[in-house]
Amino acid sequence: LGVVLAFGMTARDLMLSSFAKAEDPNSGGRQMPGHFGQKKNRIVTGSSPVTTQVPHAVGIALAAKMEGKDIVSFVTFGEGSSNQGDFHEGANFAGVHKLPVILMCENNQYAISVPIEKQLACGKVSDRAIGYGMPGVTVDGNDPIEVYRVVKEAAERGRRGEGPSLIETVSYRLTPHSSDDDDSQYRSPEEVSEAKKIDSIITFGAYLKAVGIMDDQMEKQLNEEIMEIVNEATDYAENAPFANEDTLSKYVYAER
Repeated sequence: LGVVLAFGMTARDLMLSSFAKAEDPNSGGRQMPGHFGQKKNRIVTGSSPVTTQVPHAVGIALAAKMEGKDIVSFVTFGEGSSNQGDFHEGANFAGVHKLPVILMCENNQYAISVPIEKQLACGKVSDRAIGYGMPGVTVDGNDPIEVYRVVKEAAERGRRGEGPSLIETVSYRLTPHSSDDDDSQYRSPEEVSEAKKIDSIITFGAYLKAVGIMDDQMEKQLNEEIMEIVNEATDYAENAPFANEDTLSKYVYAER
């Protein structure tokens, strides 16, 4: 969500998708929320099968290299996804052909309900990078500045023709995986409560105040502005029309 907002999608775009309305830029209301795709912002639609986005991103990087385009492909996935064959095949192909792609693992430590220690035999997801001939680094995913630094370095490395990078950002999922997930079955409320204290919205806000970039009044104003944007987007999407039934097969079958 944060990535696509940074790339240029708007709150209205996201709400139109969540309400499955005809104006949804991702799929015209045909995909579940979270499957982002918007050509003008160079966002390629992810597929529902877990981790298939990795070989897609690697393929885009291969095309860019073959066509001599100044493109670095960027793809994210969870630590659970890093155990899927698609990740390993994509990482190996990218490493062999030195493709300009950044593989970012968002390690929220639980996949759906399985803790990290039952997912990996190695210590970190980034430990796997050496097997594919690329650098691997693990950073605090709750530190925006550190994440920016390592992504910038990886992008520059890709543009120099030095190949892919694997970045593991360690964070924490504060909510259940989905509405069907009872997270009390695999973690304690106390653990979640402690994790909330180091969420990046809190810690980075404290950092900005400590260095004099933001104060309480600015934070209050910012939150009010954001709430206004979200409320406007929600109202617009709720009242927007659904797709007409005569467009049922659009984006499904080729049009003549």
